[in-house]
Amino acid sequence: MPRTTPFQSRLEPLNQTGIWKHWSGYLVAPQYQYSLNAEYYAIRNSVALLDTSPLFKYRFTGADARALLERAMARDIGDCPVGRAQYTCWCDARGYVLQDGVVMQVADGEYWLTAAEPALHYFRVLAREMGCAHVEVEDISSAFGILALQGPHAHSVLLQLTDAATPLKYFGVTSATVAGCEVTVARTGYTGDLGYELWINAADALTVWDALMMAGKGYNITPMGTTALKMARVEAGLLLMGADFHTSRFAWVDAQRETPNELGWGWMFRKLAQDGRDFVGRAAIATELEQGTSRWTTVGLAVDWHDYERAFVEAGILPPRHELYSESTMSIYRRGAKEWDYAGYASSFLSSSLLRKPIALAKLPLDLSVPGSEVDLEISVIRKPKNVLARVERMPFFNPPRKTALMSGSAE
Repeated sequence: MPRTTPFQSRLEPLNQTGIWKHWSGYLVAPQYQYSLNAEYYAIRNSVALLDTSPLFKYRFTGADARALLERAMARDIGDCPVGRAQYTCWCDARGYVLQDGVVMQVADGEYWLTAAEPALHYFRVLAREMGCAHVEVEDISSAFGILALQGPHAHSVLLQLTDAATPLKYFGVTSATVAGCEVTVARTGYTGDLGYELWINAADALTVWDALMMAGKGYNITPMGTTALKMARVEAGLLLMGADFHTSRFAWVDAQRETPNELGWGWMFRKLAQDGRDFVGRAAIATELEQGTSRWTTVGLAVDWHDYERAFVEAGILPPRHELYSESTMSIYRRGAKEWDYAGYASSFLSSSLLRKPIALAKLPLDLSVPGSEVDLEISVIRKPKNVLARVERMPFFNPPRKTALMSGSAE
């Protein structure tokens, strides 16, 4: 039987569609309203509330906690002091990505980590191999519920309940009291917008949910499902494991594996020369960066609307443009070749009503990864493959200043 998060009794009456899916063994709603756009635009125009409790959550404590994370993580945990969070990944010995996640230091020597897939055994085995006798890695997944409060009015809603989050910079972390309950607030999210994530003790989950919904009434606070979240994350250029990349752990061949640089995360290693850590996969990653041996890179694609429209109109139908989101392989070809010359593929596709164009996350060889490069993206029109013009574009596609702006102390 699937499990339910601590917020299920509040979420179930809100699910107008009656549709539930599984996320790491938990029931989640892909959407609550019949209109996906209503939930999506809550993220972009007002404020949305999402239950992300199914994420796996781990706590690292003890004198060797930092040493373990320095060995495991691709980014230096030394750059993540108390009160800060860090987006990072961890790799296998050959430099291929196992998972990505967010780690934060909530107190001196105490780190919390979120992951999409189970990782407890991996970290415990690594600690044993290192001889780290003074570290405890705990699975705290069921101890906390997590709510993501996202959108331009997220701070205004939270400010009615606590002013502890106001000084937070992007990826800052603090403790706060909300409706009499102790919570941990991180200025993070998966929407590419202004947002906060609240870690709440499971016993206090409903109290905090009710307080947030009451505080957000004047801002049209809207519960959102996972599909609206995924639409927003494509605009933000954020990758999804299981769609845009897969864990190296379960790959059969190297063509199914990817390195951080191939995923567009080369920025994680800008200080590699000054970083003396021997983290897992370092030698392979350093060699790849030095020799330029990446097989491809992950880029954003913007589809030419006129060419997209043409492909459908020629078939006698209107082009789909509303609530169109997919996670499926779409082949990409070099433009101008006499024969279809395969170049790569798109893994996530969205017809963005906000940006007024179709966009995609794609894998392309390095010579085609320069912004402005033109390729042919294969789409399906009445079950027939058609090529349309697409151009490489810098990500994120959508990056509002409010995402990282300092907050004022008064409600908007």
